[in-house]
Amino acid sequence: MKPGDFVIAPFTHGCGHCAACLAGFDGNCENARTDDEIVGYQGEYLRFKNADWALVKVPGLPSDYTDDQLNDLLTLADVMATGYHAAASAEVKTDDTVVVMGDGAVGLCGVISAKLCGAKRIIAMSRHADRQALAKEFGATDVVAERGDDAVKRVFELTDGAGADAVLECVGTTQSVDTAVKVGRPGAVVGRVGVPQKAEMNTNSLFWKNIGLRGGIASVTTHDREILLDAVLKGGIHPGKVFTKRFDLDHVAEAYDAMDKREAIKSLLVISE
Repeated sequence: MKPGDFVIAPFTHGCGHCAACLAGFDGNCENARTDDEIVGYQGEYLRFKNADWALVKVPGLPSDYTDDQLNDLLTLADVMATGYHAAASAEVKTDDTVVVMGDGAVGLCGVISAKLCGAKRIIAMSRHADRQALAKEFGATDVVAERGDDAVKRVFELTDGAGADAVLECVGTTQSVDTAVKVGRPGAVVGRVGVPQKAEMNTNSLFWKNIGLRGGIASVTTHDREILLDAVLKGGIHPGKVFTKRFDLDHVAEAYDAMDKREAIKSLLVISE
């Protein structure tokens, strides 16, 4: 890296030489997950350690890209890579039936990711019309608005009683995790990236159906380099569409409020307008 390079700064701050990074899990870097190193992502400047390894270089300059392309690239710092981590953790394969839990930015990027991995059928769990529409645009074949046991019943109706081959859990609530486990067929894998809302989880239901559970903090640098940057640069995916409202840094509180009130799927922050 050199001054003037156009780069994506993954939130994971991997070092590139610890056991976690070498295994492709930079989200669990043993040397970079300290609070003082990850402060500053919503500011004008960022101190980024291990830049030569962890930053993802983008060809050219920002001025070479449209606003829509820049939005797509921005998602590679977090939400697109996190959605992809759910799909990779769930081991989504060609022709799989996949259920995506969550219709926020990560869940919607999970829909994109399931399609990238070759899923034939993608069932998006969503009860918001604008998010349902975007999920379908991204590749969802079905939308389930029900929650809890009603959602489980609906998924089994859609899959002729079989259940899903893979489940992307992108919420983290007790209900979401419980539903994710229940909608999978025997032997399915749940890719969990929703931040846990409770410290404990009953895993007995996994045992009785041979359900696998994987996931955690996204491997942003790894996924960007392996597939995501190329997919964005070739125009194959457009995850930047999850940004539905735009704010400058002086109005960051309003940006969060818009997401909290479901007025925005994801708020985009810029230095100035």
